Amino acid sequence: MAENVNISGLSTEQRNPATLDIDNHTAAEIVKILNDGDKTVAEAVAENLSAIGRAAEAAANSIGNGGRLIYMGAGTSGRLGVLDAVECRPTYGVPDGVVVGIIAGGMDAMFRAVEGAEDSRTLGEEDLRKIGVTANDTVVGIASSGRTPYVIGALKFARTVGCTTVSIACSPDAAISSLADIAIEAVTGPEAVTGSTRMKAGTAQKMILNMISTTAFILLGKVYGNLMIDVQPTNEKLIARAVRIITEAVGCPEETAAELLESSGRRVKHAVVMGMLGLTAKEADALLAANGGHIRKALKNHEQ
Repeated sequence: MAENVNISGLSTEQRNPATLDIDNHTAAEIVKILNDGDKTVAEAVAENLSAIGRAAEAAANSIGNGGRLIYMGAGTSGRLGVLDAVECRPTYGVPDGVVVGIIAGGMDAMFRAVEGAEDSRTLGEEDLRKIGVTANDTVVGIASSGRTPYVIGALKFARTVGCTTVSIACSPDAAISSLADIAIEAVTGPEAVTGSTRMKAGTAQKMILNMISTTAFILLGKVYGNLMIDVQPTNEKLIARAVRIITEAVGCPEETAAELLESSGRRVKHAVVMGMLGLTAKEADALLAANGGHIRKALKNHEQ
């Protein structure tokens, strides 16, 4: 059931004094105003780097121990969570279901608003129950207002299960912050178009989600140097990228890199280890398995 809602005090709902007459400007002037506002987003995110780092560590611990990173949100917040979850699979070679994005109203809500879905606390709990959430999971509740009932319900239930809970809000003293082990409040202030939190608030959320998942997978050995060595070469562009990654990491010609990729079974990480140490695919597989999939650890321990 929907609750009585008072959003007048939310910073994201205030009128922005810099855009009071934005409708009286040319297109070139409007985009300049919008760009000036966006420049403040990174500063708001920077105030939360310690908490974001802890959230990434929690996510890495969950995934490393067989659990999941689960994003929960409604509207724009939910869509951003789904987007980040979907992109992790091809980028870092993780199976489906390791990073999960859940949006209030189900996947239909990705494309059109599902009225009332975000107003139900019980729906947040029900959606977590459906996927069998456990204490091994990290649950991230995302709400620019910090008070979305769907997210509140999800975080409350996640706490009873024993999950590590993380909140991402763009308003100070957010209701969801009190329900999180790790609270992130990137206060982006009034939007250029009053209340349109798909703008600065959405940008901040996108940045934070990228930072959490990227950092988690770096900690899990999915990156060597700054190369995505677990990328899945599932199309021509990604095959070309895989060859470039092997070329850069091994320091070999592209022809050799392409041969390594094929002989490794199109597993970039294995191809890199094979090229650097002169191993067979089977030997590279065993070495990586013994070192948790981390190339640096594998190289160090092979030398010993």
